[in-house]
Amino acid sequence: MIWLLLVLALIIATPLVIEQRRRVMNDTARGSATGSFVELSQGVTHFEWHGPARGPVLVCVHGLTTPSFVWRGMSRALVLMGYRVLTYDLYGRGFSSKPKGPQDRAFFVNQLAELLAHEGVGDDLTLVGYSMGGAISTCFTQAYPDRVHQLVLVAPAGMRIPDGGIIGFIRDTPLIGDWLALALYPRQLKRGILAEQNLPTSVPRITDLQLRELEFKGFVPAVLASLRGILNENLAPDHKTIATRGTPVLAIWGGADAVIHPSSIGTLAEWNRDARHELIDGAGHGLTYTHTNDVLRLMRSWLKPPTV
Repeated sequence: MIWLLLVLALIIATPLVIEQRRRVMNDTARGSATGSFVELSQGVTHFEWHGPARGPVLVCVHGLTTPSFVWRGMSRALVLMGYRVLTYDLYGRGFSSKPKGPQDRAFFVNQLAELLAHEGVGDDLTLVGYSMGGAISTCFTQAYPDRVHQLVLVAPAGMRIPDGGIIGFIRDTPLIGDWLALALYPRQLKRGILAEQNLPTSVPRITDLQLRELEFKGFVPAVLASLRGILNENLAPDHKTIATRGTPVLAIWGGADAVIHPSSIGTLAEWNRDARHELIDGAGHGLTYTHTNDVLRLMRSWLKPPTV
């Protein structure tokens, strides 16, 4: 019996020990980063400007697991469209701090609002949100309607909350869910990343960069906090409010997206009848870097000419 208890204790302890032994995001780890850093209310935020020092601002908000490098294949083209482009790492990802606690709408909206305030960015913003970044951009637009000129949603989260399955159990179950996230999610995410390593990409070494996230302490808890937070919120009121206020919305979807199913188009169309929808046939959830030119073409034809 005692051996059984020891084995059980070892099984329970292993994911916790592995998490504690992961690298800490600190100044040494940030040594390879380009861009800049600022200490905000929840910790350090890594950000980078692309393009001229002046001009209309376009902010790119990334998703759940892939930080701001996801925009590397798009940023130059957006600059050539006339924008001053801001990319940044959400808390818990990339070179930004990985604070503990809930990651709900207020958590992410405040990070963006504080970053814009630090950089002296005013109104007339163009927001581009990818996956979970689409949910964050939606919440920011609802909170600051007078600041957002137009909103682009790329494979956006927030149309429906997944029910059931192991992810649903982990999300909805305290303590046991936390342990299961540490025990199971790293392997699941690694398997998903490696399954796409031969897809075309506009971001050099994106597979290595995505896998690198798993090296850092706090990354997996951040993913879980987002699943329990902003990705577990009903955004129907936000989208309906945005529609009422008349903010232009372009939604771009992947026809083969297994994460954000194309059926979400109908949900958003019900909430916002004025939103424009574009479907890229054959594109999966990584369409920002696997179908970059298609995404840029659709954005270029829709975005209003920038004005200073």
